[in-house]
Amino acid sequence: MNDSLIRYLEANRDRYLEELRALVGQDSGSFDKAGVDAVQSWLQARLAGLGFAVERVPNQPHGDDLVARLPGTGRERVRGRVRGRVLLLGHADTVFPAGTAAARPLTIAGDVIHGPGACDMKGGLLCGIYAVEALLASGWPGLELLSFVVVSDEEIGARHSIPLLEREGRAHDAVLTLEAARENGDIVTARKAVRWYTVEAAGRAAHAGVEPEKGASATLAIARLVVAAAVLNDLRPGVTLNTGELRGGSAPNVVADHALARFELRAWTAADLDAAEAALRALTERDWVPGVTMTMSFEPGSGMPAMERTPGVVALEELARASAASLGFALQGAATGGASDVAYAMRGGTPGLDGLGPIGGLDHGPDEYILLSSIVSRTALLARLLAALGERELP
Repeated sequence: MNDSLIRYLEANRDRYLEELRALVGQDSGSFDKAGVDAVQSWLQARLAGLGFAVERVPNQPHGDDLVARLPGTGRERVRGRVRGRVLLLGHADTVFPAGTAAARPLTIAGDVIHGPGACDMKGGLLCGIYAVEALLASGWPGLELLSFVVVSDEEIGARHSIPLLEREGRAHDAVLTLEAARENGDIVTARKAVRWYTVEAAGRAAHAGVEPEKGASATLAIARLVVAAAVLNDLRPGVTLNTGELRGGSAPNVVADHALARFELRAWTAADLDAAEAALRALTERDWVPGVTMTMSFEPGSGMPAMERTPGVVALEELARASAASLGFALQGAATGGASDVAYAMRGGTPGLDGLGPIGGLDHGPDEYILLSSIVSRTALLARLLAALGERELP
């Protein structure tokens, strides 16, 4: 199968590039419903052409989501349970405002393909499509069920798709996310959990020159908290705290009666993140400045669960490494502090891998790119991994 996969993908690489040019040429910022829906309509037609039954999930004010199903002959039952239900996962939205696609159309210079959304993640969506197409062309019988879910809100904080991602994740045996591989070719096997918090300090205003002793400085209290909170970095291995914003006071001659700080916490596991949150909350309860009280609140929509490297993830990684070896190249798994939708899909215990798109980087900026030379090999890797998942039971 490997030789036939490579031959098929090489023969159709130019078609991939033309389709990537069309997708990159369509603005699809997260708040551009018409643009996101245009990308989703293109994907819907493309997936339907491969035999997927495609459900379109309407949303307002954001773009629609897609849930596509491709049933196959599946696998024999193993100890009474059918395996081989695999979810391919991606997103149609980008971070770029309307007009970016026209200003920066897709370009190819040597081995580098530039374009807004080429890496994050229109190139990966096409890898998923072409992997399935190449397998079907080779006579692949399919899995028990192959699902392809494309959401429209990955790049923003207020998410409507989280229940969909969690439900779909629980309904499958493995999740393969089509974000780009790391710049060195690594796939992703662990991602940190992240939460944002706002701490507000309420003090007492006074004239800073005439009677400062009658005031209680909220800015001083917040400053002391920020310095103390820095010790939470590496509270447990991998825990990080960032003070991203500070605000307070009204004028230099007024003892500030209000101030706030916004913090971000990241950790490799939910347990470690909970411990860091508890430690930060304990710090806010100290009497940093007499007369100043603090309240700490979680910012809704800011939380992202961890992609933990469970035994199931390790088994998937080993399968991906073997698939890459069968294609003639080495593959490594990597951990990253960045977040991804794979974590929501894995929340119910389903193992997953991330970074199964083409090799690329510099996301969200004018130099975002993927490597031309990686398209065939990484699409073949995904195809080979899908085929292997129909032949092996995961823990």
